[in-house]
Amino acid sequence: MFQKNVGTLDRVARVLVGLFIMWYGYDHQSWWGALGLVVLATGALGTCWLYTLLGFSTCPVNTKSADPTSPANPVS
Repeated sequence: MFQKNVGTLDRVARVLVGLFIMWYGYDHQSWWGALGLVVLATGALGTCWLYTLLGFSTCPVNTKSADPTSPANPVS
């Protein structure tokens, strides 16, 4: 489906902030709850459309497979 572009720490923060915003919206009977749901969803799914649009990612990069001299990729 979508490529993951939200790292672990970012995901945890989004879930916590999303839950807080949803609680705030419910407590104050405001539309903020809908915004909290969007933030929560991006954290739960691990993908953010805005990050995709800007070409940004907080996921760690796997550099081991990119290095042709690493032991995982022996030279023939």
